[in-house]
Amino acid sequence: MHDHPTPENILQTGMAFWASKTLLSAVEIGVFTELSHGPASLDSLSQQVGLHSRSARDFLDALVALGFLKREDGCYSNTPETDLFLDRNKLSYIGGILEMANHRLYPFWGQLTEALRTGQPQNECKTGSSGLFETLYADPARLKEFLSAMTGVSHASNSMIARVFPWKDYQTFVDVGTAQGDLAAQIALANPHLRGLGFDLPEVAPIFQQYAETLDIANRLTFVPGDFFKHDLPTADVVLMGHILHDWDLATKKMLIRKAFDAIPSGGALIVYDTIIDDDRSQNAFGLMMSLNMLIETSGGFDYTGADCKAWMKDAGFSAMRVEQLTGPDSMVIGIK
Repeated sequence: MHDHPTPENILQTGMAFWASKTLLSAVEIGVFTELSHGPASLDSLSQQVGLHSRSARDFLDALVALGFLKREDGCYSNTPETDLFLDRNKLSYIGGILEMANHRLYPFWGQLTEALRTGQPQNECKTGSSGLFETLYADPARLKEFLSAMTGVSHASNSMIARVFPWKDYQTFVDVGTAQGDLAAQIALANPHLRGLGFDLPEVAPIFQQYAETLDIANRLTFVPGDFFKHDLPTADVVLMGHILHDWDLATKKMLIRKAFDAIPSGGALIVYDTIIDDDRSQNAFGLMMSLNMLIETSGGFDYTGADCKAWMKDAGFSAMRVEQLTGPDSMVIGIK
């Protein structure tokens, strides 16, 4: 019996923005945070989050059908996943990346066709404004949202790096482009013998320090202000770059890897992690689409394969490289000096 082609996958993918925007709007208006207090009726929940009566039932039932809410006896409640990950009041909240996707990426991705034809970013740069990072770092509120988003998208992989890398062999580390500091924090929490540095632009300092204080590890984590375009990296046994390299063009990627090589002693390590594309470039769809996101958001950034990164590390002088899978689409590339 032969399988006949059907249009199901084409239609499901082509209309996937319906489901995406339904979830993003639910996060934006706080549906899951409101339901963290307990189940609520249609009328009660609608009133709490400000839904118009015309669409409220369809919207909430769509969230049920998509698997993001449960409904019993006319009352709505969170699923275990949305309760854990989409309640703004929990440390496990990952909605920051979805909030950023809603506010920034959703409208910009509407211009993907133009980006593909021109090779030009489609964000604020398009209207003559500053680039992605200049725009974010100039506005404390937007910066905090962005750094929180980076924590949300990275937390699971950060925790895995803290557990699976042989940290017992090292004493110090520096997290380059540390953002809120979750990677440094998870490493410190899982490895009490380590002392770490967070390296980022000065504007990040209070956000990093507050996060470290909240987790009661401020005595082992120090923020170092700096610009990796202008300054050498702080010296440490291990240099980490999480979701950093993909922001930049090839020359900048290679420059950052060389700076990392110079910052570590013999036997030291560089850990790079991103949504590393599989070497065959046929499996990690998220990584490939992240590279398209870099097209939309940056002037030269792109994602890359493990083989690409290992070759760049070899060129910089690293002698042993390996790729290890993390969580979801993330992998890390480790280079030993």
